[in-house]
Amino acid sequence: MSAIAVDAGTSMIKAVVFGDDGRAVAVARQATDVRRPRPAWAEQDMAAVWHAVVAAVREVLPHAPAAVRFVAVTAQGDGCWPVDDHGEPTGPAILWSDGRGAAVVEAWHRSGIAEQAFRVNGSLGFAGLPHAVLTWLREHDPDRLARSSAVLTCGGWLFSRCTGLIGIDSSDASVPFLDPRTRAYSPRLLSLFGLEWAAGLLPPIRDGAARSAPLTERAAAEFGLPAGTPVVLAPYDVAATALGVGATAPGQACTILGTTLCTEVVRSGVDTSGEPSGLTIVLDAAAHDPGTGERGPGAPVLRAFPTLAGTEVLDWASAVLGLAHPREVVTLAGQAPPGANGVSFLPYLSPAGERAPFLDTRARGTFWGLCLEHGRAEVARAVLEGLSLVIRDCVLAAGAGATELRVCGGGANSEAWCALVADVVGVPVVRPADAEVGAKGAFLTGLVATGAEPSITAAAARYVHIDRSYEPDPHRAERYAAAYEHFLALREISARGWRVPAGRDPA
Repeated sequence: MSAIAVDAGTSMIKAVVFGDDGRAVAVARQATDVRRPRPAWAEQDMAAVWHAVVAAVREVLPHAPAAVRFVAVTAQGDGCWPVDDHGEPTGPAILWSDGRGAAVVEAWHRSGIAEQAFRVNGSLGFAGLPHAVLTWLREHDPDRLARSSAVLTCGGWLFSRCTGLIGIDSSDASVPFLDPRTRAYSPRLLSLFGLEWAAGLLPPIRDGAARSAPLTERAAAEFGLPAGTPVVLAPYDVAATALGVGATAPGQACTILGTTLCTEVVRSGVDTSGEPSGLTIVLDAAAHDPGTGERGPGAPVLRAFPTLAGTEVLDWASAVLGLAHPREVVTLAGQAPPGANGVSFLPYLSPAGERAPFLDTRARGTFWGLCLEHGRAEVARAVLEGLSLVIRDCVLAAGAGATELRVCGGGANSEAWCALVADVVGVPVVRPADAEVGAKGAFLTGLVATGAEPSITAAAARYVHIDRSYEPDPHRAERYAAAYEHFLALREISARGWRVPAGRDPA
């Protein structure tokens, strides 16, 4: 058996061939452009994204060791990819990173609408989501809306080009319009955002058997595959990554050690209490438990916390400390003891502040406890511990009692950081052997959708290969549990300082 998984990221399209043992045989990559025609805008040519997918599939196809059983597609999430009655784009895709709707979202926050929406769907929205983009389009480009019959995401767009069918995966539909308890679009949410008029633009949700459809003759000719080959619409990339590392059952968690420290925890059931933050992503109940396909309050969801500050903080630290590469920050940190001799760091270095597991656009990086006795090693240690404490913060915010944490992304290549995360979070850290974990999640979804495996959990148990596990040291874990409480106290104090206007000339 061979299968092809497409992972259509924002700047890179990847096509991966998987063999019958679930290991990647070959990978092809095609870069894509993000256009920024105006400040804060982020767009892509939808046809160009499709052509990049075709090129990647055609490049990797000759490396398939056997006939291709299915093609599975995962992609960047959110954004707004409108199409007309014929499935053709009505303009460029407006991406998840687009900010033209920022004023709309800010108004929803000020009025309390954002919090009311969180109490329904467990997600805190942002400008790159369809609710903000559609609101903006209605005011600034109503002609495009009039020509559009459906608003897709990237994954739905690619599925449409492959199969001629309109649809969206439940993970992609989760934010901002889905009620995770009913797993259906929420009239209450549409009403809160003043978007009752947009209900007809929302594509049907394709879970279970509906997520697979045959490749059309037109798309088959472009790919070089037989017409009728099953095409599987997989969860979008954030959710597919969790599946791809094997985080499929309640209590399992995943952290992407990348540009964002995106921490995701699988929960059985929805929790909309507490401070509004993060995302609640619906998972296909039938794929997780084919015996029940439970749709009610106990069905599986992902609580996801994509931070704004991640490994870019290590890039910054390496430059400030005069190091040649971010990995040298980790090496230097090893020269200081746990606790960095009293130095603490709040790693909120994004100019946009922070969004998970709390929202504060004024949040800024802050060192505490520095004195003349400290050197570069203590600073490096404090930076690495600060990032690791953010992961603990997100795991606890999910409220699911995580029993293990699986890691991926560039930072997962660091043995020292993985070991530190285990100590700080206080649970075993597991590093899978797979490199293309988003594509792997799509592959697992394809196995279930085509009947080769009974459930995602069973597929992950068979095909997710583990490279190494890291057990927390009990003594250090206890110390970091106390350090976390100190971290929260320092953040509360710092938040008052973040609200003091900076950059003013002295009176």
